[in-house]
Amino acid sequence: MLSIVVDKKQINEDFVIISNIKDIRHLINVYRLNVDDYFRVTDGEYQYICKIFKVSKKEILAKIENKDEDIYSLNINIDVAIGLIKNDKMSLLIKKLTEIGVRNIIPLKTERVVVKIDNSKSKWSDIVTESMKQCRAVKRTNISEITNLRQIDFSSYDKVIYLYEKSLENKKITEVISSEDKNILCIIGPEGGFTKNECNILDEKNAIQISLGNRILRAETAAIVVCAILSHSYGY
Repeated sequence: MLSIVVDKKQINEDFVIISNIKDIRHLINVYRLNVDDYFRVTDGEYQYICKIFKVSKKEILAKIENKDEDIYSLNINIDVAIGLIKNDKMSLLIKKLTEIGVRNIIPLKTERVVVKIDNSKSKWSDIVTESMKQCRAVKRTNISEITNLRQIDFSSYDKVIYLYEKSLENKKITEVISSEDKNILCIIGPEGGFTKNECNILDEKNAIQISLGNRILRAETAAIVVCAILSHSYGY
């Protein structure tokens, strides 16, 4: 069933108003839906099964037939802070982490970042929305402002881990997390990884070094692998 993502203000007790022109065109021109046809709506908290009541060029009015609890989100909060990577790879990363159910993606400006990002916040938000429609997500994956390691509030997490290809500790993710950890931050460097100075900052914050084995994974691959392991470990 086709999914549409809306703001809460577009929903009242009985009806949903679809006013986004792109969504209207998608419903009418692509899926050929009309009066009495059904589609799915999410507002960041609930999902709704709706039946089209009225159609115009500027607005679709749909009656709410069912309001259901969110059964699609993870039972933990995973945030990913990652050094900025090239636009196409960043787009892929955002798409896949949204599918997995990551709560927050934090783009990092680290010492080895060479990528310049201009006016990407809107584009990234659109990628999240389209990915939500595809994977039936209810809660929205947030994209934070670009920041650096020292500006992250480490105290808001139960566990902070970071990937380091030169790690001598060789700890596995499943060895350092527990069922009590409900807010987890995973930090991943850009292409080229973290500098020794950045590792020292993370160690001072009691972040735990993690290795994914002997292979060197690209940043976007490493992020997807870690989040998949975490979601599976907590009974996705």
